[in-house]
Formats: sequence, structure tokens, C-alpha cells
Amino acid sequence: MTQQITIKSLWDSIKPGDRVFETAHISKHPEAVRKYLSHAITPGTKLSKAVWLRMHGEIKLKGWLPFTAEQVISAEHGMTWKASVKMKGLTISGFDRVIDGEGVMRWKLLGLFPIIKASGPDVSKSAGGRLAAETAWIPSVFCEESVSWKSPDSSHIEASLTVQGTASKLSLTIGQTGGLESFIMQRWGNPGKPEFRYEDFGGVVEEEGKFGGYTIPVRMRIGWYYGTERFDSEGEFFRVTVDDAIFK
Repeated sequence: MTQQITIKSLWDSIKPGDRVFETAHISKHPEAVRKYLSHAITPGTKLSKAVWLRMHGEIKLKGWLPFTAEQVISAEHGMTWKASVKMKGLTISGFDRVIDGEGVMRWKLLGLFPIIKASGPDVSKSAGGRLAAETAWIPSVFCEESVSWKSPDSSHIEASLTVQGTASKLSLTIGQTGGLESFIMQRWGNPGKPEFRYEDFGGVVEEEGKFGGYTIPVRMRIGWYYGTERFDSEGEFFRVTVDDAIFK
């Protein structure tokens, strides 16, 4: 069943949200959390269940390579990221996906020759962590009652949530107006080594954009070891610009 799911079929399977965002709904949250959510979601906007993103950027596979991609994100059902990467005039295409807790990676050269084929518990757990980080692109997820918040100070907020069976804690840094500036979390993965373990994972927001009542990051740098010197030298692997976002 999972193998048959595409971006469109995932999108079509999701029913639109019917709740509307009002600041009164977050009145019990810490002040910094209210500032972030009120900046990210315009009052009166429907709380979406999913977002369809179109993006481009660079991904680091030994060297930096250009890519274009589309992605559907739903905290409830999962996500699919489908991309094409250019390498020395050749195209690598495929997808990363997690649906109902099952993570899968499939990538081919020229659409014919398999080069990455991965699944299993570690891949699923890592994909769940990635999806938790990408809730920054669908901030309505943070309005769910299952999300708990802490605010150490006026510039930092911490969200504890479970996405696709993976419990995660996201630490967000916000600016004076409530805009997201960076995030960091512990994510399951195997950067630089064959064994999986938890490592710092995060990114910096370089630009925001507004789509359908939502203000989200549209230019980011993301990778492992965020918050340390290793991020710039070896951890950063994803530079992305969001070109469009449709909320449902």
C-alpha cells in the first residue's frame, strides 16, 4: 500500500481543516509562544491539515548540487518529498517518504538505475524526526492540544510533540516580531558514520514569505550538528528556497 502512494494521492487523501485560528485559542500559552503563532498564522485563517510545497535549492552529496522538488506534508498522515538533482549533466530523481510511521528512500540515476534504496526502523525513525522539524512549514500543527510548550525566555520556545510515532522536542528561536529565526532538535540519524544515534539537527531561517494566511520560512540552511562549529564545516547539507505553498 505504501509503495503506491504519490504526492498527489497523499494530498487528495487529506480532508481540509475546518477549525479557524483565533488568538483566544492560544491565550493559555506562554507569551513568546503566542507571539510566534500570531505571527505565523493570521487570525481567521483555517487551520490546515497539510501543505504542498514547491522548492529549489542545493543539496550536498560530496559537493553541492542543484535540485528542484515538490513536497506534501501532513503531520497526521506523513510526508513525501520528490526531487530531481543535477550531477555533472545527469539527473538523479526519487523520493524520501514517511507514511503511517514507515520511512522509505528510493533514488535512481536517469530514472533507471537504483542508487539508494532504504527502509526499516532506523530510516522510519529518522524520517519521523525530519517531519517534526518540517512542521515549521505548517505551523497549524503547533495549535494541536497534544503539543506542549515551554518558554525559557522571550526569544526561545520549546515544543514537545509526537509525529508519525516519533516523540520530538523542537527548540525555536524567534525574533522581536515573532518570526522564526532558527530551530534545533535531537534527530535520529547516521551522519558521517554507519551507526544510527541522536545528533543535533537544525537550521537557520534567512527569509520568510506569506502564503494564504501563513507566514513561513522560505529560505533556510539546514543540517546536522547545528549550533556547533561542525555545522558550517560538515553538517550543513540542505539549502532551500520555497517558491510556493498551498495549504489545505
